[in-house]
Amino acid sequence: MHPEIILKPGKEESLLRHHPWVFSGAIARMPENLDEGDYVCVKASDGRILGVGHYQIGSITVRILEFGKDSIPEDFFFTRLNNAAELRRTLNLIRPDNDCFRLVHGEGDFLPGLVVDIYGDTAVMQAHSPGMHFERNRIAEALTRLPGIKIRNVYYKSETTLPFKARLDPHNDYLIGGFDGNIATENGLMFNIDWLKGQKTGFFVDQRENRSLLEKFAKDKTVLNMFCYTGGFSVYAMRGGAKSVDSVDSSAKAAALTDANIALNFPQDNRHTTHAVDAFKFLADMPEDKYDLIVLDPPAFAKHRSALKNGLIGYRKLNAKAFEKIKPGGILFTFSCSQVVTREAFRLAVFSAAAKSGRKVRVLHQLTQPADHPFDISHPEGEYLKGLVLSVE
Repeated sequence: MHPEIILKPGKEESLLRHHPWVFSGAIARMPENLDEGDYVCVKASDGRILGVGHYQIGSITVRILEFGKDSIPEDFFFTRLNNAAELRRTLNLIRPDNDCFRLVHGEGDFLPGLVVDIYGDTAVMQAHSPGMHFERNRIAEALTRLPGIKIRNVYYKSETTLPFKARLDPHNDYLIGGFDGNIATENGLMFNIDWLKGQKTGFFVDQRENRSLLEKFAKDKTVLNMFCYTGGFSVYAMRGGAKSVDSVDSSAKAAALTDANIALNFPQDNRHTTHAVDAFKFLADMPEDKYDLIVLDPPAFAKHRSALKNGLIGYRKLNAKAFEKIKPGGILFTFSCSQVVTREAFRLAVFSAAAKSGRKVRVLHQLTQPADHPFDISHPEGEYLKGLVLSVE
């Protein structure tokens, strides 16, 4: 029997709706000797069992793994991982020309605190909770047993994702296997994936469908890909028949990785140029009417609510400069990956920039994260990526 946490009267409502977080302010009583990552049984004030989950210190005190039960079965992780894999098969993401996708998206796959991305035969795992950190080896072993997905290597990358207060001292390393190549295929295009030192798990798989959409717009276009990172949008634009593609990132390492990915797919093709410079400076210095397709995919301008105001100012300034410089009749792909920036707030920032520019702007597409990044209908916090495709007269 796991230690019990008792909620205050009326605080069980969100859990009855299957929201997986228990906040510290909702708790009436809990044992004093709990350790980070312990399994706990959460009960309502009248004794009803609400669920079992992982305990951690902080505002989110418990992440529920199983509702209505006081323990999890022995095969819990394999079952949940297999269910996640089955969804990806249903989505037709596991194909010879596509071995790059997200297998587990935390709460959206009913595994709160866990992210797993697949790159070829390597799974890159991130824990965002102490409980998942302590279960890492059990999860890694289960990943190698999934039918239809040949995972030989499991790389654990949680040094920057676990709560600082937990003092877990995690180390990024292979839990199973080792390095045997880092090229993955997405929709028939090849990418070098740097899961050892790259951002997140090494590649932003959440933009896959949006990259495919851009490919359809790219023919004969002069394309600018801002904040290019690994050059994903640039590679798709090249395959789409772009006249020329400029990729911009302040990181020289990112620029080099973009060059490597272009060369991997389009060797000896002189349509592409990288620029390792500050994005805002590049936009300010570039001539007007040079580009007729611009991609703005910046890092999160607001990672916390305290930065929301400045983040929205940043989105307005960035988009205003793109509206000012884009060629008449041009297409703008613009994104925000800030979870605290709502879809409405992002649209308002972009629409304000459009109004300031004096240009006529039409919305062609409203974009979001792909289906392998699902969010639980009871957990709207899981929706984070939002984007717009705009026609600028």
